[in-house]
Amino acid sequence: MTIQHRLPTPARRGRTPSESSTGAAQVQSLKRGLSILECLARAEGGLTLTDIAHRVTLPPSTTHRLLSTLERGGYVYQAGELGLWYVGLHAFTVGSSFLASRDWVAQSHPYMRRLMEQSGETANLAILDGTEAVFIDQVQCRETMRTIVRLGSRVPLHASGVGKAIFAALPDEQIEAILKVKGLPRITENTITAPETMWASLRVIRQRGFSFDDEEHLIGTRCVASPIYDEHAEALGAISLAGPVSRLPDARIRQLGPLVAHIAEDITKTLGGRWPHPH
Repeated sequence: MTIQHRLPTPARRGRTPSESSTGAAQVQSLKRGLSILECLARAEGGLTLTDIAHRVTLPPSTTHRLLSTLERGGYVYQAGELGLWYVGLHAFTVGSSFLASRDWVAQSHPYMRRLMEQSGETANLAILDGTEAVFIDQVQCRETMRTIVRLGSRVPLHASGVGKAIFAALPDEQIEAILKVKGLPRITENTITAPETMWASLRVIRQRGFSFDDEEHLIGTRCVASPIYDEHAEALGAISLAGPVSRLPDARIRQLGPLVAHIAEDITKTLGGRWPHPH
């Protein structure tokens, strides 16, 4: 009788199947938790557990487990008789670190205040995020009736003052790509929905250095905006003035447009950027 001795098979390097599955589950939970935070950030107010579960397409039990984990970390909190969920202070602290890391945002703020003082209207600052503009700073005017946007809120590129200002500053091929993906959906009766009209509008913005939102995103509100550029003449973001139609007739818009562009040019030069628009 012959006895054969088998050498043990060398263990494979790397993660074991159990480790791999655990890691995948953790990544999935992280993605789901972030989707809940994004859902709450987009909401105008608090949301119920049922609302959140529906919006992120998760079972209520899973949603509640993730909310509880986020709550322990201070990223969300629950309040009120209805038990609504809100974005927590820690999430705000993490988000604020983005602004702190962008020196140009802090440098732009005094110019926004000057813009508000000279115009009497609310000044805003927005940046490009994907195919939308996101408001990240604001200096409110002193008028009783004023246009206020929530920081972190998003507006489309084709139907807003800051959006069109940033849109016009993009390379043509990037504009074409965005138009193919997003199109020009109608938001109000004044929204530009024809590509040829949008291209004509963008050419005008490039020539004069500012955009004009004529109730294209919100009926009753008008806006003028201008891009801020870096040293490569690429848009960092845009500043705008927004107010009610009653205070922004055509004649007033013709005055405010060059003012916004002038302030945007000053910010651009302060940042060491290059202003590409003709004077």
